[in-house]
Amino acid sequence: MSHRRRTIGVAMALLAGATLPLIAQTPPGDPRPIERGQKTFVTTCSFCHGTRANGGQGGPDLLRSVLVLDDNHGDKIGPVILNGRPGAGMPKFSLAPSQISDIADFLHNSIHAAAERGGYQILNIVTGNAKAGQAYFDGAGKCATCHSVAGDLKGIGSKHDPAALQGMILMPRGDHRGQSARTGSTALTVTVTLASGRTFSGALEAIDDFSVALRDSKGEYHSFTRNGDVPAVEVNDPLKVHSDMLTRYTDADIHNLLAYLVTLK
Repeated sequence: MSHRRRTIGVAMALLAGATLPLIAQTPPGDPRPIERGQKTFVTTCSFCHGTRANGGQGGPDLLRSVLVLDDNHGDKIGPVILNGRPGAGMPKFSLAPSQISDIADFLHNSIHAAAERGGYQILNIVTGNAKAGQAYFDGAGKCATCHSVAGDLKGIGSKHDPAALQGMILMPRGDHRGQSARTGSTALTVTVTLASGRTFSGALEAIDDFSVALRDSKGEYHSFTRNGDVPAVEVNDPLKVHSDMLTRYTDADIHNLLAYLVTLK
């Protein structure tokens, strides 16, 4: 390396070192800058960018901003905050470097939280009364008409966690368990009767106002064009009782029923 290049390198290092105190460095795992940044952001920026920084009246979603993503403790967003963007209707704000750094920490924490939302851990959702849930199961809910705690529901509280059990109540089609709605004993089936009287029956593959498709017991696929009530189509849903219950459940019914199912170990 030449003497000139070493001199430039030293000068740049000194210049960078001189600016470091202006930008607060956040100790790893310290939540205080994030909390301070959130408070400052809400009071200063939320009227345009929303309290969660994901967009508001006149202000863009900062969690998707390339400028924010490239920011390092306020080095990119700082000039924008201090100088504003008059052409875009953003005023300038007189904030200290530490406040800007705190806002940057809040924004980056929000971006991380949004990116990791799939890792959200469900805490205790069992808030109902198990005895009331049992009374509902045996009584008003008429669950015991089709289910048995000594039969199909035996040990269900050990087989599934509370979140999965609640999903079974609220999503009877079974999608919450990653199962196809077209397979198993709970699958939708359909019978199509043509104008000639010939019928086709099987697992429902697709249906809308213009067509219906099914797969018969031999695995053969059949599709029919619909024109009003021709051909006649009859759909059988083994879980219709469960689906109908969704319009009758109260919050208390759901929580109490869940609390009871959890006890079936």
